[in-house]
Amino acid sequence: MMLRCGTVQFHHKADDKGYNMSVVERFAREAAEAQVKILAFPEMCLTGYWHVRNLGRERLEQLAEPVPSGPSTQAILELSKRHDMVIGVGLIERGDDGRLFNTYVVCLPDGQVHRHRKLHAFESDDIASGDSYTVFDTPFGVKVGVLICWDNNLVENARATALLGADIVMAPHQTGGCHSRSPQAMGLIDPALWENRHNDPEAIEAEFRGPKGREWLLRWLPARAHDNGYFLLFANGVGEDDGEVRTGNAMIIDCYGRIINETWKAQDALVVADLDLGLLPLATGRRWIRGRRPELYSLLTEPQGHELAPRQARFSEAPVVKKTG
Repeated sequence: MMLRCGTVQFHHKADDKGYNMSVVERFAREAAEAQVKILAFPEMCLTGYWHVRNLGRERLEQLAEPVPSGPSTQAILELSKRHDMVIGVGLIERGDDGRLFNTYVVCLPDGQVHRHRKLHAFESDDIASGDSYTVFDTPFGVKVGVLICWDNNLVENARATALLGADIVMAPHQTGGCHSRSPQAMGLIDPALWENRHNDPEAIEAEFRGPKGREWLLRWLPARAHDNGYFLLFANGVGEDDGEVRTGNAMIIDCYGRIINETWKAQDALVVADLDLGLLPLATGRRWIRGRRPELYSLLTEPQGHELAPRQARFSEAPVVKKTG
């Protein structure tokens, strides 16, 4: 069985939910014309992303919405029903208890709404981290999981999502071109290259393909799909984002870690691919998971004594010292 999926990169406007929703609507129409059934948009694409680190609580409250009753979720739900498509988008959620979350809302054409609260949120002191995994059934015969950005960088999250039955993981990001404290990880991209993209697309696309973008992603992202035996829909921001330049690189990866389709264009783009679901039962990762020895893994749930909160870990300048003894 083949299932057509899509993933989107786009340059959002900070604090402009009206504009960002119009982009989502446009790409949803384009995806529907291409007969896409599952469509992933980037992390916090409706509210804007990196600027929120400088916003106070009051301004964040103004951006935030309840889920599922808020206007953005209801608009996505209507798009999902109209196009008979599973659609995921990122926003800031206001929980019933008043806490704020970096949340990914996934709407299904049968009226279901699922939300994933980023497990490792670091964007603001006022944005809390979620505490549960998200895997759900769809009308298209597959289970879908969600991991937001840094959630994917920790292998425990990828494995837990696989063990909960995910066949496809929606992986919304705002990454690439980030300032990193790791000297061989990503690095900043000159925003002037993005501003000059129409006159010199080769210069910015070389950065997008290089170690600040695609090369960095390929060190680890395909392994998440391969080792866990699921398809992965990588959606990302693209372009200047409050001083950093997101690299796009929207891609669809199969359950063997192979890139089925991708882009490194310096522009808004939809990437579409047909997923061969017949690959899943004998995928290497799924076969290997059956050989797990859970009795050996208690160490994975024991604190090591140097754990930090996500925001502390993200911005810490201190070198990591391994536990000894």
